Amino acid sequence: MPWAVLCAAGLDPTTQAARPPLQESFADMAPDVTPDTAVFDFGGVLIDWDPRLLYRRLFDGDEAAVEEFLATVCTPEWNRCQDAGRSFAEAEAEAIARHPDKQALITAWLRHFDEMIPGAIEGTVAVLAKLRERGVQLYGLSNWSAETFKLTRHRFPFLEWFRGIVVSGQERLIKPDLRIFALLLERHGIDPARAVFIDDSPANIAAAEQCGLRGIRFTSPEQLQTDLQALGML
Repeated sequence: MPWAVLCAAGLDPTTQAARPPLQESFADMAPDVTPDTAVFDFGGVLIDWDPRLLYRRLFDGDEAAVEEFLATVCTPEWNRCQDAGRSFAEAEAEAIARHPDKQALITAWLRHFDEMIPGAIEGTVAVLAKLRERGVQLYGLSNWSAETFKLTRHRFPFLEWFRGIVVSGQERLIKPDLRIFALLLERHGIDPARAVFIDDSPANIAAAEQCGLRGIRFTSPEQLQTDLQALGML
């Protein structure tokens, strides 16, 4: 089924195969080759994002109302469809059809998207800067709507440090679909055996490892630095 049909049905618009267990840490590993390439996820790793920051204002701090709205109207599955390539015009129309009394709240998502992003995760940006200073090749692979990424990119100058960025909404492919990893590797000529992939999602890390990259599950800037040091990259 096409992703639009899956999204309309409230289903995940990706295909997932069985994946191997995750590597929890590189502290005890001695890789044969020191990676010279790092691929970063953005949201939750380099850039802080939380829709609650906007909707707390719109609901006057009523946490229960915020959680109900995000669980029933603009749900994670609804947002994921934009990350997979659906336009906000389509997304808003679909949600308003379900909840016509919430039209202003639904359209606020795109209109006030900046309020969901308070800023960069500075500790990770500092790690990114160290990698850059050491000559590590930097790439981005992010699940993000093409429309909102375009609106947001100018806020973060460090995004210009990346040799290439693959955004799911632009490609109409979304992590953990293995095809988006293949696209990244082929488009930018990346040798997966010499690359690490950094993401806060276990499913995305597992998919990257299926494609031959070394996965680092992000939990904090400090943990990331420790894992990169263990790999000899810092």
